[in-house]
Amino acid sequence: MTTAPVGKQVLLQRLDGLRQIPTIPAILAPLLRNLQQPVKELDAQKVTDFLAQDKSLAAQCLQMANSPLFGRWQKVESLRGAVVSLGLHHVSDIAMSCGVLNMLPGDKTSLEPLDPVVFWEHSVGCGLLCRRLARQINLGDPGKAYLAGLLHDLGIIVNLWVLPQEFRAAFEIAKAEGIPLHEAEQRALGFTHCDSGRLLAESWGLAPGLIEVVTYHHSPEKSSPNAGVVALVHIADLLCRMSGLNYGYVEERQVNLFEDAGFALLAQDSSLLKDFDWARLTFELDSYMDEVHSLVRAIYRR
Repeated sequence: MTTAPVGKQVLLQRLDGLRQIPTIPAILAPLLRNLQQPVKELDAQKVTDFLAQDKSLAAQCLQMANSPLFGRWQKVESLRGAVVSLGLHHVSDIAMSCGVLNMLPGDKTSLEPLDPVVFWEHSVGCGLLCRRLARQINLGDPGKAYLAGLLHDLGIIVNLWVLPQEFRAAFEIAKAEGIPLHEAEQRALGFTHCDSGRLLAESWGLAPGLIEVVTYHHSPEKSSPNAGVVALVHIADLLCRMSGLNYGYVEERQVNLFEDAGFALLAQDSSLLKDFDWARLTFELDSYMDEVHSLVRAIYRR
């Protein structure tokens, strides 16, 4: 199925007149602001109080906090306990995960053919992998890396809200031909989820580094001055798409990670990358899958 590209101008017009575009839940906005502050200025009690205002979100956070993916093997029974045992950044990561999982359109016809559970499994998996990589190669704050990985595909949410039929056509092209989704979007829409995601990220007032991630995660060589974290998300996204944490279809191509532009950029920011055990990471990624599947299915209920 092919369609004439709608172009960026149509996207801008529809965005300008559409009030349904998701906004950051009020309770999560302070968490985002907290994440941009120096660690010594973070206030654990404020975060606990914010989360306690939303019982559903608090319950979801506790459920996720007790997952082995967040390093817990002893049960956490209270929000305060989660903050103390997991740390403020981990709790903020979890809260953001639970909050953004509810931002897709409620109309199931708008979501077809993209399975929302599969989409969020990719996003959460990418966030977890970013956090793991950042910690192992000493690249910035692992909590911020997790958030970048979680939010990198914001533009897909925009496309589902604003241009559901056109996005459906792009997705069908990608699935039928086994090509990357952003390439199919460019052909069918005239822009990609990187372009629409940037508009949403800017309207939300996200930090410049996060806006760069959303905009350039498929072209990290164009990013600056946050090329390191953009490349990190690019590599994590690629690894997830090549594994079982993709968009629900297999991309028919061979990928040499070490020749990828993102890998070269990452190597410039981390001297530890050359000694990194990629075989072990691939094994660990396989072990993530079952837990990510069960976690997202438990939290994302429609």
